[in-house]
Amino acid sequence: MKILLRAAALAMAPVLLTATAASAQMMGAAPQAAPPVGVRGTVTSVAGTVDTGMKIGVTGKNGKPMVLLLAPKSSFVSSTVIGIDAIKPNSFIGTAAEPGPNGTLVATEVHVFPESMRGVGEGHRPWDTSATSSMTNGNVDDVTEGGLSKKNGRTLTVNYKGGKQTVYVPVTVPIVAFAPADATLLVKGAKVFTFAQKQPDGSLVSNRLVVGVGGSTPPM
Repeated sequence: MKILLRAAALAMAPVLLTATAASAQMMGAAPQAAPPVGVRGTVTSVAGTVDTGMKIGVTGKNGKPMVLLLAPKSSFVSSTVIGIDAIKPNSFIGTAAEPGPNGTLVATEVHVFPESMRGVGEGHRPWDTSATSSMTNGNVDDVTEGGLSKKNGRTLTVNYKGGKQTVYVPVTVPIVAFAPADATLLVKGAKVFTFAQKQPDGSLVSNRLVVGVGGSTPPM
């Protein structure tokens, strides 16, 4: 998947979408629950079942332990490393990015959705990896070799309902493919990502989880 002004309409980019209290107030609606929390880390323990709910121990990137509770019937998404050539015209992608020159965004990661997930999280919104980061989910209308470096990478035109963004993708950034998956990927040592709602006891609750395949780390 959130998150003060910079995450006011997000939830799992790729994947979870939820309104925050700030965005709800801006829309004139009643305040909602606290903004979701980004969970990025390594699985240390797994208990429970998909049908009844799961309790996942996670060590965050900062080294702190967390308890992640997956609601019954939660869904799973795999994240597999791919090459930049997999980004083609008509790919539906998500990309976290930072502002670049002349209105171009510079990608910090790209995830390519399967056709079954086309439309997930479509749009452009703040992201929680920095005060200036954004997440864009949309259709790749154009791919141009090179870009800001004039030597490598690709420049994408990404269209979504209500707008479009020009995104430069360096060859050095993580690029992954998403696919529907199941709980069999959820083992000790797996790298995971989600946005979750924090509970009064400090635990975190979510209903969808991205799991890295082959030791890879979901890059969002």
